[in-house]
Amino acid sequence: MNTPRLTRKLVLEAPVRSADGAGGYTETWAALGTLWAEVTARSGAEREVGEASVSRVGYRIVVRGAPEGSSMRPSPDQRFTEGARRFVIRAVAERDPRGQYLICFADEEVVA
Repeated sequence: MNTPRLTRKLVLEAPVRSADGAGGYTETWAALGTLWAEVTARSGAEREVGEASVSRVGYRIVVRGAPEGSSMRPSPDQRFTEGARRFVIRAVAERDPRGQYLICFADEEVVA
């Protein structure tokens, strides 16, 4: 197994929910920290949503491993950001038996 090339600087973010006073909530995102990653496109698709065309691309994002429970270990309810780009994490798996690296399967959606 080749050593990944962690050349992309991504910010790991987690959702923060706040009560809106009407029985619901608003959701914002809080930065947890910065991770270096290898980002590889997997597949893509385009669909129509109302009047807009939405393009979705799947990515395989490899980052250094972190122990279970660590705030720097990505999880499916989080996302990575890179400037204006947003990569929603769908699943996380260990890349190797020692857990030295993690693979995050993520999607990026762009409205055209």
